[in-house]
Amino acid sequence: MQKIIPFLWFDGKAKDAMNFYTSIFKNSKLINLKRYGESGPGMEGNVMSVTFQLDGQEFIALNGGPQFKFTPAISFFVNCNTQDEVDELWEKLSTDGEAQGPGWVKDKYGVSWQIVPSILDEMLNDPDPVKSQRVMKAMLQMSKLDISKLKNAYYGN
Repeated sequence: MQKIIPFLWFDGKAKDAMNFYTSIFKNSKLINLKRYGESGPGMEGNVMSVTFQLDGQEFIALNGGPQFKFTPAISFFVNCNTQDEVDELWEKLSTDGEAQGPGWVKDKYGVSWQIVPSILDEMLNDPDPVKSQRVMKAMLQMSKLDISKLKNAYYGN
């Protein structure tokens, strides 16, 4: 069992969100689905919670009601090895959602994701401050991150 598990609070959409996320990320699956019983607090038979994995990372989603909403203060950071992976995840997660800033997207359930090429960390932490600042400046002009444009900035092209 994973020691730390993200726990997501939904207003009746936990199973829908889980189905959406597991359709997007590889190596993903439903682990457990629990329904409310006669003692509630939800309507008997309705989905109470789902436990699932996204690329091996375990999550729990609860149908807790409308009391709490997601904010970008908490997001999921996804390292991507290729532009194709960035493009695919961005497209799927932004469907009926919205871009929030460089590399950030809010999905249709209100959950924020950072879709980031793995190489970005290396470029931003380059010991040459001129290179890293060019990359930062280029990144701040983007919504979806573009590896070729980041590399062009890094190399001064």
